[in-house]
Amino acid sequence: MEKINWEVAGMTCSNCALSVTKYLEKEGMQEVAVNPISGKVTFVNQTEVDIDKLQKGIAHLGYKVLDEKLNSIPQKKWLSNNKQRFLFTLPFTLVLMLHMIHHWLPIHLLANPWFQLIMCLPVFFLGMYYFGRSGLKSLTSGIPNMNVLISLGALVAFVYSLVGMFYYHNSDYLFFETSASIITLVFLGNYLEEATMQSTQKSLGTLMKSQKVMANMIAFDADHQEQIFPIENSQLRTGDLILIKTGEQIPIDCKILWGDCSVNEAIITGESIPLSKTKKDFLIGGSVLESGTVKAQVTATGNETVLSGILKMVQSAQAEKPPMQKLADKISAVFVPVIIAISMLTFFLNYIVFDIAFDHSLMRAIAVLVISCPCAMGLATPAAISVGLGRAAKKGIVFRNASSLESFKKIKQIVFDKTGTLTTGNFSIKNYKSFIDDLTFKAVVYSIEKYSNHPIAKGIVKEWSSSTFINWKKIEEIKGLGVKAEDAAGNIFEVGSLSLLKQKNHEELHNIYVIKNGEWIGWIDVKDEIRPEAKEVIQWFNKNNIKTIMLTGDLKEKATLVADELGIKEFYAEQSPAQKMDTINTLNQITPTAMVGDGINDAPALAKATVGISLSDASQLALQHADIVLMNQGLTNLPLGLGLGRHTFITIKQNLFWAFAYNIFAVPIASVGLLTPTFSALAMGFSDVMLAVISLHLFIKKVV
Repeated sequence: MEKINWEVAGMTCSNCALSVTKYLEKEGMQEVAVNPISGKVTFVNQTEVDIDKLQKGIAHLGYKVLDEKLNSIPQKKWLSNNKQRFLFTLPFTLVLMLHMIHHWLPIHLLANPWFQLIMCLPVFFLGMYYFGRSGLKSLTSGIPNMNVLISLGALVAFVYSLVGMFYYHNSDYLFFETSASIITLVFLGNYLEEATMQSTQKSLGTLMKSQKVMANMIAFDADHQEQIFPIENSQLRTGDLILIKTGEQIPIDCKILWGDCSVNEAIITGESIPLSKTKKDFLIGGSVLESGTVKAQVTATGNETVLSGILKMVQSAQAEKPPMQKLADKISAVFVPVIIAISMLTFFLNYIVFDIAFDHSLMRAIAVLVISCPCAMGLATPAAISVGLGRAAKKGIVFRNASSLESFKKIKQIVFDKTGTLTTGNFSIKNYKSFIDDLTFKAVVYSIEKYSNHPIAKGIVKEWSSSTFINWKKIEEIKGLGVKAEDAAGNIFEVGSLSLLKQKNHEELHNIYVIKNGEWIGWIDVKDEIRPEAKEVIQWFNKNNIKTIMLTGDLKEKATLVADELGIKEFYAEQSPAQKMDTINTLNQITPTAMVGDGINDAPALAKATVGISLSDASQLALQHADIVLMNQGLTNLPLGLGLGRHTFITIKQNLFWAFAYNIFAVPIASVGLLTPTFSALAMGFSDVMLAVISLHLFIKKVV
């Protein structure tokens, strides 16, 4: 089984994406996802079908695989994009358009049929090569695309002009300018659409550019002397040593071994304020070291890096189709045949029923073909989602999939874990009591907690780091209770929670209890700072009628203090992971509920919530399991994430309304002769541009 990632050029609409999807599924590919905006195509090759065969199949449909690893077909330099095609066809078309006003110009050559044919041929052949081939191949795939309508319109006008030229010998039957203008104006529309939609990928483009940079690798020669040499970051491997200097971009995910620095992680978080980093801290590839010099060890490479994880999540989310897209896709799939039928009906009604002249009836039928736009319907959803996810990624909000973006808009209540979410998770000693010698008490606690990874243990070790270290004869963790150690004299020490103390029949409430040979010898209370942004965020949710709830495993007394300070009226304390999951399940049955947690201890509850949100500082575990990851800025961007979820789907509704309304009104207008094929082609092109502009407005729209 192999996961394939391609970039495919030539897709212009949802029908194109459907053609590629249908072909790959027919060949037995699984988990096919096609994004017509970015051109990203991903699928799983479970049956080990030959990749070259699949690539040729995509080429047969009229598209090109651009993945370098697959020896893809290179694009031609001449007339390889819509801008060049438009500029090539424009002069010929302008000359032909002058024919329409030749009565006011003393240039009789413009009315010459042979001159018009010569001017039209370069435009026609280019249009048929580009639109005609694509349209014909889409017909063979079973899902005709918009190029069928364009090529039909241009072909009918061209053929009718040839008939008029050779059979009727009358300039009134010449419509070469119609054929040329259709092709030229569609090239213009496609170019404008490409130009506007490319800006939706700017955020991802910035991230992708930071993927390949040079690094200073540290190696040692035969004399164990340190040597530094440049190497591309793609050549680094986990465990390699690198040197990073002031002003350099951090080439890859790594851990500081030596040195202090200040790092700008705006590429990931959107926040330009530098963060202080020191020994043992992690650095994210793509961020910039603003001051200081550090030596670091590579911790992740290739697709395992944080930046790669973010890119894969965002690209995957952009390619996914949320429920709202399904209706548009169904309509797009049958749109072209329906429009061809309407065009034929338009001709027969005008010519036979209403006795309209043959040429006028034909022009109305062509106008119907050209003005119809399945692209607008097909791109309405992916365009808005692409912009919404791009803006979110730029601000450090990573959506795992498009469904989570849609689900976020429905949230009516949001549940917060306490420790590490509403609080910083950085514990300090608030108070302690020792029933033995104070220095001995600190030495015992410090030496035992040194072996624990619990946040409270780390806080105590940090504050009492100057204490004497005791070498234990034996030490073990008591799961869910604490740590147990035995010294050289055979004394048994236990450091742990209230559950440990209850076994000794004590009832006083403290965070940490210390026991020697079954006797209570002291206790420690710790404090955890509330995140500076927590109160403001909670107030925002309360103000916007979104219920806030706290869910914690901590003692009820401590939970009450935090809830009161933040303005949270409902909370659940002393909850085990299983109880948290059950609580979330109960809340979900009442109304859609989001859960914000650390992504590890709260994993069951996060999975059960309508939307699971992690604050795990870009850890790989969070990227793999959370629906949404808030990158390194605590709760600050949580309201923005909710706002983007809601306004992205407002934008989708606006796009779909525009797309459907455009086609509903444009087709009848064209069928009664109020629009010429030329103006129809222009209107069709700008309908896509209008949709893109509506979507792009989401980049700057106020959503909170």
